[in-house]
Amino acid sequence: MAKNLFFDGFFQPNLNPSECNILITEYGYDVFFSVTAFCIILGIGAYYFIDNAIVKIVLISLSILLFIFTLNFFRDPERVSPQGDTLVLSPADGTVIKIEDVVEDTYIKGEATLVCIFMSPVNVHVNRNPITGIVGYYKYVEGEFFAAFEDKASLKNEQTHIGIENSRGKVFFKQIAGFIARRIVADVKVGDQVESGKRFGMIKFGSRVDIYVPKSSAVKVVMNQKTVAGETIVAEMK
Repeated sequence: MAKNLFFDGFFQPNLNPSECNILITEYGYDVFFSVTAFCIILGIGAYYFIDNAIVKIVLISLSILLFIFTLNFFRDPERVSPQGDTLVLSPADGTVIKIEDVVEDTYIKGEATLVCIFMSPVNVHVNRNPITGIVGYYKYVEGEFFAAFEDKASLKNEQTHIGIENSRGKVFFKQIAGFIARRIVADVKVGDQVESGKRFGMIKFGSRVDIYVPKSSAVKVVMNQKTVAGETIVAEMK
């Protein structure tokens, strides 16, 4: 489980009561602390070493805005997940951009329903396990960096493939890098026992998650619906 750094009182878009405190995901510590150090140096340097008042204000403002954006991006609020071994939870915060019947040949190996969730830069980018079970498949795939909302992103972009199985069936999902996202983090391996709603990784700076459930599952989301990782029920397996 990811460890977190505590922050309090920072504005978050679409704030939920459970998200009133800011947590910074450990998956983003490297970027967060590097950017924070840069912002401090930029702000202090501008204040003490720039004589032009306009340039000074611009640089200090930029350092503050960059810090706020980074803090907002790497926030990691606590979530309360619904329980049930038939429930498939959303792995990501975002917006449902596609629901489609497909044939999934990699892990489910049969008819499935695909649900695509687009994660914008203002969404929480920490990913969570959709079901409780055993990780039966993991693969990292090198690729391109097309815009995450484009259909070809699912086939050609850099991504990780993860399959989890329990007594109810198999769920297969992809972390897909977007145009800006250049690093995918997935802290799982084949054979791991994972729990639904628990953190397992993130995609940095804009991305997409595709999740495949067995065709017999009852899909519980609709097009353009906003999802919350670890809380929104995407489907219920029979």
